[in-house]
Amino acid sequence: MIKVGIIGGAGYTAGELIRLLIHHKEVEIDFVFSTSNAGNKICHIHQDLVGTTDQKFTDSVNTKVDVVFLCLGHGNSGKFLAQYEFSNNTKIIDLSNEFRLVNDSEFQGNSYIYGLPEIHKTAIQQANYIANPGCFATAIQLAIIPLAHHKLIKTDVHVNAVTGATGAGTSLSKTTHYTWRDNNFSYYKPFTHQHLGEIYQTIEHLNGNSNNKVHFLPNRGNFSRGIFATVYTKFDDSLDTAIELYKDFYKDAAFTFISDDFLHLKQVVNTNKCLIHLHKHEDQLLITSCIDNLLKGASGQAIQNMNLMFGFEESEGLQLKANFF
Repeated sequence: MIKVGIIGGAGYTAGELIRLLIHHKEVEIDFVFSTSNAGNKICHIHQDLVGTTDQKFTDSVNTKVDVVFLCLGHGNSGKFLAQYEFSNNTKIIDLSNEFRLVNDSEFQGNSYIYGLPEIHKTAIQQANYIANPGCFATAIQLAIIPLAHHKLIKTDVHVNAVTGATGAGTSLSKTTHYTWRDNNFSYYKPFTHQHLGEIYQTIEHLNGNSNNKVHFLPNRGNFSRGIFATVYTKFDDSLDTAIELYKDFYKDAAFTFISDDFLHLKQVVNTNKCLIHLHKHEDQLLITSCIDNLLKGASGQAIQNMNLMFGFEESEGLQLKANFF
């Protein structure tokens, strides 16, 4: 049994971590840190946990826990770690974007491994520090890394993806109010989204240097959770060849599956799965990729990484049924 600490306990990702870790057979939640909620019951903020836990938020940190999850706003993880000296035996999983890029992966003498298990499983198993991937980055990378692995990305990649409202976090803004989001649809950060850095980094790692671009249009959907990404690029071979290539690449993946049928979001919401479907039109391969942005795109993948780091069954605590009805 390992002891876990969660930093930044009031947000959506922390709430999902708590919900899943409470039922993880190898884990005890030692503390959930939140200065703004210290002394309050966790279930007063994460109301789905009423009747599940009476644990309270704290403003104290146990620096000797076995693993700590950082669920802080982007740019705050380094500031927090500079204030607290964790034990050399404490593993750290950061859910922000602070350490994801190679040029940012060294901090306080520690190297953060990019935590996408489908391509870095062995490194994750040996790691003490993990930079958990972004939600859009996860969905898009899983759509294209089989092509990149075989150096088959030879032209630009086009991506149109929509995310649920939880992707914006708990803080209210003009575009997260119900009256604005309901029955509405919009794009944001066209061609400049911050997750592109992670995506290019992986393509370069697998496919090699090239001048090919990823043209990414992120969209806001009028639903709570999930990412539905459609990706297309030139592919000279047959659809059957593409399907065989993808199924072979993901044959040992714990949570990424190739579907023979068209996809919809309800298949993945509340799961740690990524579902992928392939379609060919003329010389274009269309790859559809669906995930839950809070689970495979954040907290679920963080737990998957924790399981690998500690030698637990990779799917422990993550055997979840989709909210299908």
